[in-house]
Amino acid sequence: MINDFDDMEENVLVLDVPVDLAGQRLDAALAKLLPDYSRSRISTWIKDGAVMLNQAPAAPKHKLIGGETITVTVPNDPAEQAFAPEAMDLNIVYEDDAVLVLDKPAGLVVHPAAGNWSGTLLNGLLAHCPALANVPRAGIVHRLDKDTSGLMVVAKTLPAQNHLVKQLQARSVKRIYRAVADGIVPFDGKIETQIGRDPHNRTKMAVVKFGGKDALTHVKVLERYRAHSYIECALETGRTHQIRVHMREAKHPLAGDPVYGNPRHPASPAVKEAVKGLARQALHAYRLRFIHPNTGEEVAFEAPLPADMYYLLSVLRHECGMDSPFGPAPVDEDDDWNEDDYDVEVVYARP
Repeated sequence: MINDFDDMEENVLVLDVPVDLAGQRLDAALAKLLPDYSRSRISTWIKDGAVMLNQAPAAPKHKLIGGETITVTVPNDPAEQAFAPEAMDLNIVYEDDAVLVLDKPAGLVVHPAAGNWSGTLLNGLLAHCPALANVPRAGIVHRLDKDTSGLMVVAKTLPAQNHLVKQLQARSVKRIYRAVADGIVPFDGKIETQIGRDPHNRTKMAVVKFGGKDALTHVKVLERYRAHSYIECALETGRTHQIRVHMREAKHPLAGDPVYGNPRHPASPAVKEAVKGLARQALHAYRLRFIHPNTGEEVAFEAPLPADMYYLLSVLRHECGMDSPFGPAPVDEDDDWNEDDYDVEVVYARP
């Protein structure tokens, strides 16, 4: 039985072994005494020396006789700190009682996970708005990759979150990205495939023939340079790494992409240096449009290109004799991405 917490701050547990556990292995007995912890975790504690039997180390296989005292120093679990508020500078584009729209910088992880239990956008949101602790995932309804910059919407209430999730499921949230791709993208079109885990590398995503999820990306070419293209991508689905995977499948991976890109893509020294300076994929969530959960009205937001992509585009334009520094390329006010907008429709898929 558990006597008490010997030291609440250090999470030290002191347990007396009941007689009915006599003959049990130490790890098996602890699993029964501490049902909130997995047996594998308990075994790790024993091997790491965090478990003492009568003030002495013991092996997981040690047989108990009953009446012993077990002292367990429970290591702090970083996952338990994942939802701790952390003050950080957030570029809030818009905020009211229901939603918050922000411009996420490259390098900021959105949600805590293994290797990133703190310093995430979620931690910053909880510090900015403590009430988000009452909303699942602190109101985050969609994500951006760590090294993708740009616009995200966060729900500040549970009804707003449900409303936005339904819009995402209905594909009525419009998300427009700006990117720099390797090579000359020949025409506008759409890329429609299934995306799933790469069967050869489970840490990556890939276009797969079977077992993936439907993914649809519309691609529009804004400018072409000597060996790169400035493109706009509209998502109808939101699969992990969707634009990055689709552009690689189209043989035009994003410039600077450390996972799906081509580090040997030919370019001038100046362009190579600008791409290297990105230290990330050249991808920015430029435009976001959705129905406001409270008012029912459509709202739209734009975030200017960050300095690193702006500089890369300036170098690309200057090399081609275009006006520099880079200026925004003209785009249509109508961004509904109707198929009639395209001269050529292309569906990229494996044969």
